[in-house]
Amino acid sequence: MPTLSPLWRNGALALGLLVPGLLPGAALAQAPAPAAAPATAPAAPAPSPDTVVAKVNGAPITAGDLAVAADDPALSLPGVDEAQKKGLLVDYMVDLKIGAQAAEKAKVGDNPDFARKLAYFRDKLLLDEYLEREAKKAVTPQAERALYDETVKAMKPEEEVHARHILVDNEAEAKKIAARLKGGEDFAKVAAETSKDPGSKAEGGDLGWFTKERMVAPFADAAFKIEAGKISDPVKTQFGWHVIKVEEKRTKPVPSFDEMKEQVEAYLTRKTQQDLITKLREQAKIEKTAAAPATKADEKK
Repeated sequence: MPTLSPLWRNGALALGLLVPGLLPGAALAQAPAPAAAPATAPAAPAPSPDTVVAKVNGAPITAGDLAVAADDPALSLPGVDEAQKKGLLVDYMVDLKIGAQAAEKAKVGDNPDFARKLAYFRDKLLLDEYLEREAKKAVTPQAERALYDETVKAMKPEEEVHARHILVDNEAEAKKIAARLKGGEDFAKVAAETSKDPGSKAEGGDLGWFTKERMVAPFADAAFKIEAGKISDPVKTQFGWHVIKVEEKRTKPVPSFDEMKEQVEAYLTRKTQQDLITKLREQAKIEKTAAAPATKADEKK
């Protein structure tokens, strides 16, 4: 897609100027709520992509054109209802068409730099569409499930600890706190009173569940060594002195397929596209001249 004029370079902002209430200080009264449709009203059928929604000096703007514009991330309008958004997109496309027609008359397209940009964006759009199409073919439910099963099978069981801690500046203070806790005082209450850790103090020192590698070595060694329900002796790290209480221990549960589905899909998409580009490079005859700077890929050849 060719670069838009400065006025429309940030399409979301440009559209925002047309939407009462989107900008600071705009009066809500300027944007009356549309009348609610009857609950039983049937949904209007989607128009054909060839349906003309507007004309600019005789040049048509179709529903398909609006769909392309709606997919532009720069034109996203969160919080705006669909009917209003479509109206704004029509106005945007009208202005875009007016500007493009003016640029044609000014022979902007005859500039060699413009032709190079047009060729670049055409190639980019072609590649994006091709990669997206091929990824959709490869990323099937069967492929996703197979990758998930393979990943889960390769996972090694990991022990997790659910612990609380209190962080103070010196050992003497930590020993006093440990004695209070071993004497039966409530850990969360003492943490709220004494801990220097702003991240967990308000939660009664609660750190949630964690694996050993997520914590610094002295802290992790102590937390995974003591039994559930026990209070540690003071532990020194680079952050200060800690008193730790282990609430529970468990083997880290394997995430479900539904929990990993987005990651699996994203991985398969990237891998499919990377493999495709690699294959295309291997099949292509690529010749670089002396004017091209050397890259690491050239060194491997």
